[in-house]
Amino acid sequence: MVREALADHGRVVEVFALPEAAQRHPEIRAAADDAGVTWHLAEERAVSALAETVHSQGLVAVCRFLDRPVDDMLSAGTRLIAVCVDIRDPGNAGTVIRTADAAGADGVVLAGSSVDPYNGKAVRSSAGSLFHLPPALEPDAAGVLARLRGHGLQILAADGTGELLLDDAADSGVLARPTAWLFGNEARGLPPALAQLADDRVAIPIHGRAESLNLATAAAICLYASARAQRRPV
Repeated sequence: MVREALADHGRVVEVFALPEAAQRHPEIRAAADDAGVTWHLAEERAVSALAETVHSQGLVAVCRFLDRPVDDMLSAGTRLIAVCVDIRDPGNAGTVIRTADAAGADGVVLAGSSVDPYNGKAVRSSAGSLFHLPPALEPDAAGVLARLRGHGLQILAADGTGELLLDDAADSGVLARPTAWLFGNEARGLPPALAQLADDRVAIPIHGRAESLNLATAAAICLYASARAQRRPV
């Protein structure tokens, strides 16, 4: 993550490192020097406290905030956005950002009362994708959906009780359209009023005996299904 942060010049303010970590990663030290970033050698106790982990890798970067407005994600080529509403688990937030990045999405929105993407666990779970795909933080989820629809994106709500199966959405060409996927809270799902704003409520078929899928897994399946459909030759 420190390497990815340094690749985006202007994001990193300073780096703290254990001496052995500095020796182990000379390329990161070189990247910091090239970017004019201050580098501090620190003791293990200090680095561990900054890293908020039991087993630190010995490198900690202090970075500027990088979230961006939803409008910065929208252009003529925008085709895939993930909108998470009221998600509370930082691991899920980071994983959705990482998955959206891998699927080639244009952006991630953390809407409503969602977890802080700068939570240490969220940052670690993003595995550097936080710097590739900075999220938007939007308290007004309904307002975000209106802006996305106004830009020409359809709204698909991931909902286990949805009337449209994901396989059918793929076969019928629905997923080939520019899409904003809507994902709800881990325990409560989407607020009914917000789910009603979607163009379709889409269910992932469960062929085995599992009761449901967790949020991050469901998001991965939906985003990759859209990515595949949108990249399929017409």
